[in-house]
Amino acid sequence: MKLDVLVFGAHPDDAELGAGGTIAKCISEGKKVGIIDLTRGELGTRGTAEIRDTEAVNAAKILGVSIRENLEFADGFFINDKAHQIAIIQIIRKYQPDIVLCNAIDDRHIDHGKGSNLVSDSCFLSGLVKVDTKLIGDETWQNAWRPKQVYHYIQWKNINPDFVVDVSDYIDKKMEAIVAYKSQFYDPNSAEPETPISSQNFTESIRYRAKDLGRLVGVEYAEGFTVERHIAVKSLWDIC
Repeated sequence: MKLDVLVFGAHPDDAELGAGGTIAKCISEGKKVGIIDLTRGELGTRGTAEIRDTEAVNAAKILGVSIRENLEFADGFFINDKAHQIAIIQIIRKYQPDIVLCNAIDDRHIDHGKGSNLVSDSCFLSGLVKVDTKLIGDETWQNAWRPKQVYHYIQWKNINPDFVVDVSDYIDKKMEAIVAYKSQFYDPNSAEPETPISSQNFTESIRYRAKDLGRLVGVEYAEGFTVERHIAVKSLWDIC
């Protein structure tokens, strides 16, 4: 299956937090979107990997993505080396996305920056014909494939975006997908330890950050992204 957009996240819930509105909007426009989680988030203070597996499935159904897979890298300890790059190259070549979205270039959690660099490097290597890959259980050599664009969503840190996407009609869908991760976010009845993302303030900040980005560009809600190279437009009229 060829996908239009492939979204990578170091942990289940990264994709929803950073780009949930954009994912929902792309799907509403008829695009095929998939999510790849690098780890199961097994080191998370709250919940378990098994609980997060179920939550990720539920969130994927809410958004309506075509596929969601987990590469089961080691949470907190995966690195940007050949073995991890090959695993991601196999996925990129399998789904041949035109656009890749991935973690923030710099963030509070060390896996976010690591994931960002790992996916970005793998997207480049995936386009080299002399990098040979096969899918497990398939003797066919994969064709080289390089996404046209790699964009990085914004997470904990307030990074200035290079562009924003109007997600005004999809903010509620984004929030619904996020709160599907009941083990991770604000729950006044939970007996789990408090974490930076389990506070009511954090949950509310997701919406008001999107609202503030929207305010800056004259829409109700927006999500921000950074780029790796200049964005080209055919005319000034392509800019909202």
